[in-house]
Amino acid sequence: MNRPYIICHMTMSVDGKVTGDFLSTDASTAACEVYYEINRNRKANGFICGRVTMEGSFTGGYYPDLSEYKSVNHGKDFLPDDMTGFYAVAFDPKGKLGWKSNRIEDPDSDPGYDGAQIIEVLTEQVDKRYLGYLESMEIPYIFAGETEISVELALSKLKNIIGCEALLLEGGSIINGFFQRADVIDELSLVIAPVTAEKDDKPLFMHGSMADFELTKAESINGNVVLNYKRKG
Repeated sequence: MNRPYIICHMTMSVDGKVTGDFLSTDASTAACEVYYEINRNRKANGFICGRVTMEGSFTGGYYPDLSEYKSVNHGKDFLPDDMTGFYAVAFDPKGKLGWKSNRIEDPDSDPGYDGAQIIEVLTEQVDKRYLGYLESMEIPYIFAGETEISVELALSKLKNIIGCEALLLEGGSIINGFFQRADVIDELSLVIAPVTAEKDDKPLFMHGSMADFELTKAESINGNVVLNYKRKG
């Protein structure tokens, strides 16, 4: 396989939503703990999130003053020499995430996230000064398309250039749907919280397509259902 093995790992409501206020309820607390424990114990080279999820979880809306950085026009991927082997992969087409370090700094020091080396996946639409900012921060970046990210190209580079054999896809709904439509999700790892969500909360896959999965494991942990599926074929 010319790409990493992709496990979509999410906490969900019983009606299939993955984002919303339900995640902050008492009913979801235990589910989130189970989710984080699985994230810590699952053997993978890192995790993938979209821009919105990365901003909400890690960057808090910070963005650098790009006038302080020189434009970079070499058009090549940027990979420092000290790549760690454990990565936080941000799908950030236009370069809108602001980082204060080249590694994830989790305030809870969770070993499933803290210290992961950030990799930015970009399109050629990115502001060239943003590339100068990333290089000054020693943040690796790869190009994977002109105006839209090609999932296939991004994953090929993540495996063949960076060496990722398995990655956790951890949302949100838009990027999950992006991967699902590209037919590159090999496994679903779902923690179902005993709560329903609001009508406008987002589903597991935004604009998803039909695909067949086979149930491989089902168990109850602390009042939550944990399900594992693998893609058929």
